[in-house]
Amino acid sequence: MAAFRKPVLLGLRDTAVHGRPTGPDAWTASKLGGLPDALPAVAAPRPVCERCRQPLALVVQVYCPLEGSPFHRLLHVFACPLPRCGSGGTRSWKVFRSQCLQMREREAQDAQKQENGLAAEDWCEGADDWGSDSEEAPPPQLTLDFGNDSSSARDIDYTAQLQNLHLQDAAPGAASPVSPGEEMALPSEVPQFLPYYICVVDEEDYRDFVSLDHAHSLLREYQQKEGMDMEQLLSHSLPSDGDEKYEKTTIKSGDKIFYKFMKRIAACQEQILRYSWSGEPLFLTCPTSEVTELPACSHCGVQRTFEFQLMPAMVSMLRSTNLGLSVEFGTILIYTCEKSCWPQNHQTPMEELCIIQEDPDESLFK
Repeated sequence: MAAFRKPVLLGLRDTAVHGRPTGPDAWTASKLGGLPDALPAVAAPRPVCERCRQPLALVVQVYCPLEGSPFHRLLHVFACPLPRCGSGGTRSWKVFRSQCLQMREREAQDAQKQENGLAAEDWCEGADDWGSDSEEAPPPQLTLDFGNDSSSARDIDYTAQLQNLHLQDAAPGAASPVSPGEEMALPSEVPQFLPYYICVVDEEDYRDFVSLDHAHSLLREYQQKEGMDMEQLLSHSLPSDGDEKYEKTTIKSGDKIFYKFMKRIAACQEQILRYSWSGEPLFLTCPTSEVTELPACSHCGVQRTFEFQLMPAMVSMLRSTNLGLSVEFGTILIYTCEKSCWPQNHQTPMEELCIIQEDPDESLFK
């Protein structure tokens, strides 16, 4: 009997983000590129590269509330887009987690409405934009929001004022949202990749349409370059044999892992993100001690758990008007606090853990 596998959601690049959405239209949307959006009363992270001290570019923003949690929850992944830092590893990559209580966010809305002389029922016209009245957050998921189409101009204006109030009136002496020694980068100086929304599909919806032809073609090219024999590798590769049949061959461990990776993504080659909170990552190369000996959460001491990973297809989709910006990677594994801890009245993003697995042959994904 096959072992139980946690659900996996796939993120795909969708339409371009036009303008700069504000309020919940911004922070409940998952996106590729652009500038990081901030939750109410939480500053947006703006880290710098530990190698070159230049601002990091936002690679992806993921809105991912957890089932049974009262928190809105955002994860931001940054990377240095300068070629000289392409091999900087975790010194050139950062991931931050931001949270805010749903009820506290509503209280902030009510206070702002009163200041602007609005009746409660006037603001509730846009209640659908803020989610359910229940404190319980939806299950782990990526959320796609197509901007401001359903909001009136007046709602957009007041939401923008609320957002500005949170950012400008942060508590005096609040800690920096980046690690000690890092400096804050001014928004005007932050490099940007062109922003696109991320839409979400269930991996199970693709499993009946798997074609291994592309995976076999890429793997043949890889193996030919390495001088490996393909016959033994492909002898147990039929879809009906299941994902683990390849383990009965005697190929090298690294090639087995690479083959499993290529076989798993063959059904949806355009995936740029795989989300499976507390699930299993899809390794591209043999996991190192970084994965087997994960450091505990630096804030509460609880162990970290896998949450999502960035996929090779994302590399070619990170575009910029500045031709000098780019990132290269195989897959980026994101691990977060298992408790998703958030101290009361905390106002700055918490840094989490990212692990980079380099592409064994980056030309295969071009």
